[in-house]
Amino acid sequence: MTDRLFDSSNITVIDDADTWQSALQQASEPLLASRTITQLYVNKMIENVQSNGPYMVLSDYFALMHARPGEGVNSMGMSLLVSRKPIDLEGKQVKIFLIMAAVDNSSHLKSLQQVTSIFMDRQAYETILNGNKNEIVALFKQKEVVL
Repeated sequence: MTDRLFDSSNITVIDDADTWQSALQQASEPLLASRTITQLYVNKMIENVQSNGPYMVLSDYFALMHARPGEGVNSMGMSLLVSRKPIDLEGKQVKIFLIMAAVDNSSHLKSLQQVTSIFMDRQAYETILNGNKNEIVALFKQKEVVL
């Protein structure tokens, strides 16, 4: 039995959000609900952007949101929020918020590598950007991204 990293419970699709902080909070809700992270971790991600700028925006419309490993993290996890409309994150337009919670500096690297390989696949990236939740869930199921 595999322990999938993504399923319908931790993938959220929205039309828009008023602020990037609101989008980040919504993106974090599945991890908060499962007690994978605490609100401290969400607050630390917000503080990181406010202190250091939008360095977590890695490419067009894609932000890999995180804070220091262990701060407010109970176990390793990821969640994904896709907004159909771009959201301004300190001057960068973002539609995909990938939340990464790590307990240490290394245990999440294999999963992160699997996920980033999906985002580097242009067709898969377009599927995610299109914001159809069923197609996104099917994509991650097909790619077998596991913990």
